[in-house]
Amino acid sequence: MVRALTLSLPLLLMLTEAPLQAQPGLPSALRNVGFDQKLNEQVPLDLAFKDETGQAVRLVDCCGAKPVILVLAYFRCPMLCDQVLNGLVRAMLDLPFDVGKEFNVITVSFDPRETPEMAAAKKQTLLERYGRPGAAAGWHFLTGEESAIQRLTDAVGFRYTYDAKNEQFAHASGIVVLTPTGKISRYFHDIRFEPRDVRLGLVEASANRIGSASDQVLLYCFHYDPAEGKYGLVVMNLVRLGGVLTCLGLGIFGVVLWRWERRLLKNHKTQVVISRTAG
Repeated sequence: MVRALTLSLPLLLMLTEAPLQAQPGLPSALRNVGFDQKLNEQVPLDLAFKDETGQAVRLVDCCGAKPVILVLAYFRCPMLCDQVLNGLVRAMLDLPFDVGKEFNVITVSFDPRETPEMAAAKKQTLLERYGRPGAAAGWHFLTGEESAIQRLTDAVGFRYTYDAKNEQFAHASGIVVLTPTGKISRYFHDIRFEPRDVRLGLVEASANRIGSASDQVLLYCFHYDPAEGKYGLVVMNLVRLGGVLTCLGLGIFGVVLWRWERRLLKNHKTQVVISRTAG
């Protein structure tokens, strides 16, 4: 555990910083570690892996024509990978969408020595924490050959190194959102992920085929900032939306007031007719 803290703590302190090799004074294990954003690039979906049952699968088989959250994490990681996966579970529990229904999750080990048995154990643990029915069919845990792993990590800009002395990988943290066709849509760095950001990322990646009217309003008011890896308020859009809502509210109020006046006038005329008849 001490070794894990020694290797992982610098990463935890620099999760959202610029590429690590550009920072002076870093340990040698961290100089080539980073997560470069390659937005709109195509991930090679023909890459072959093994799923948690040991069956041969391609990435495209795991997408299911849905937006995908891709997590690169090795299953024996003593600290950082578990933090990322647990942070993702916490965020997904606050989403109105379900894994396997509106979106899928693909977790790929970047350690070629890991086995489907390790993947199966990790899957069981995380599915128990997530606890929603149907998730097993939509959350895939993959292991593979080094060549396939390298092609995938290169495609998404995930740079890591192996520390032979400590027998661990030095790596950054984060998740990648892919479109149903495998294009890179969004990156979210850190080990904690805002449910709002993940929700909007999935809505955008799906080409707005999932989500509600409120999600569309949020997309109008929030804009993804690649440098920050999160969504921030677009002030002018918020002002415009406020103006539209104000006009709409005034219009509705005017219609209600007009109907109320008509009703009063109609009731008044009725009372006048009744009075004259009674007279």
